[in-house]
Amino acid sequence: MDAVLGPIFERRLEGRWDQHLATMTDFWSSVALTSGRYNGKPHVAHQLLGVTPEHFERWLRLFEATVVDLCEGPAAALFIDRAHRIADSLQIGLNIGPKALRLPPRATVAQSAA
Repeated sequence: MDAVLGPIFERRLEGRWDQHLATMTDFWSSVALTSGRYNGKPHVAHQLLGVTPEHFERWLRLFEATVVDLCEGPAAALFIDRAHRIADSLQIGLNIGPKALRLPPRATVAQSAA
């Protein structure tokens, strides 16, 4: 288990790693094979983890090293490309990282009436 990322997920997944790995299998089956096996909400699932852009960079390095060990050619390129797109999408959805939207806070009704 990774020393940086492991504890973040261990707190959330304690005792449910097998279930999470099954979910990850469904997720990547949907991403790589368009199987439709995954129907979750990854942005919501990662919302309260407190992850930072540095966590995503670390995950991408680990993911890429794993892909290089297990795949080659077009399959490796597909997985790496999708991982980067997923990391970007999650960071945008979590409003962190360089591509996050920096919108001004919305005024509430009470603030508008003042």
